[in-house]
Amino acid sequence: MITLRAIGRNSKGAKLRTIFRLAISQRQLSSSSTTNTNTTNDDSSKDENRNITKCVSDAEIKKSVFISQSYDIFTNLALEDWLYRHFDFSHHHVLLLWANEPCVVIGRHQNPFLETNVSKIMANGIILARRSSGGGAVFHDRGNLNCTFFTPRERYNRKYNLNILTRALFREWAIKADINQRDDIVINEKKISGTAAKLGHPNAYHHCTLLVNANKTHLGDSLVREEAIYIGKATASKKSPIKNLCDVNSTVNIAQLLSAIGYEFLRTSATELEDGGNIQTMKQRGFQLINPTEKWFPGIDVLRHELSSWEWIVGKTPSFSVEKELALKTDGDKQLIMKLSVNVEKGLMADINIVMPNGDRLPVISQFQNKSFNEKNLNNIVGALKLASTDNVKQAINGL
Repeated sequence: MITLRAIGRNSKGAKLRTIFRLAISQRQLSSSSTTNTNTTNDDSSKDENRNITKCVSDAEIKKSVFISQSYDIFTNLALEDWLYRHFDFSHHHVLLLWANEPCVVIGRHQNPFLETNVSKIMANGIILARRSSGGGAVFHDRGNLNCTFFTPRERYNRKYNLNILTRALFREWAIKADINQRDDIVINEKKISGTAAKLGHPNAYHHCTLLVNANKTHLGDSLVREEAIYIGKATASKKSPIKNLCDVNSTVNIAQLLSAIGYEFLRTSATELEDGGNIQTMKQRGFQLINPTEKWFPGIDVLRHELSSWEWIVGKTPSFSVEKELALKTDGDKQLIMKLSVNVEKGLMADINIVMPNGDRLPVISQFQNKSFNEKNLNNIVGALKLASTDNVKQAINGL
């Protein structure tokens, strides 16, 4: 039997009791505003955490499946970050299940303009977000289930987590899925799940996606970038053919998958892939509905604000340059092919130049200088320069 506890739906006293059942200590909450236990450089503290973790037996570890009641990407990323920063997982492992309205989520070290057409997706109502973990860009919508496995750093085990997912698929629908060398879950070499992680001290998490019935048209369109040459050191995504689970078995749906994965997690031993069945499940803390609000997760609003800010989403982009072909008219109504080159620092257009056929660089004085880079602004510069003849290009450049 799986228990279901809803957070944020009972009386104040009941809510408080539920919060403490989540193993959030008063000490952790009171110190969270001044201490980040995950970024400490104190080696003795790390050694102490390792020793404590090693002393905890499998039987002493309880498990919970948290289900976020939010479909907002920034709220869910903030919830992930809040749990990572403040929760004690030494005796309590957690699987967080969540879904979002349409959005493109890039990895911490990625260039969003290398992964998607930012101007286009925003015009289509698709949100752009940057997560705290590494990895590549992914498209989320309500047909995509996200799974985050939280443990102490010393208990981190990506293969264990991925096997929970493949076991659930086989147990519930007899779907045979494989884990490839890149830790993607694939069916007939088509990707149904990507993966990323954040490793700190004392905590770590591993999260991944599962494509159930995601809009593949929106997914494909959202991960197409502007036709330009991007030069930089940002982590680039590796494109893979994808498949929805509903294309393998039409009865697969988000609600049933959520239950199947949660049940598989609860019935499996905490550190080994041993199936304990209903006996093991009954020892756990069950499913818990999570309402990620400031009242019960103090500081989550600040985290959400940071994760949804331009400074984080665009401003954290590693420095890069972009080059785009520029055809200018000559007096003989012919075209001279040049290149527009823009250097971008912290999301702002620092240097704008035209690269002549002989390699000379002519600086462009533009109202877009030191403005936020995006594809729309890039094409506005290109459009303005196309109006100038080659003979007057220098005047046009200086007067743009």
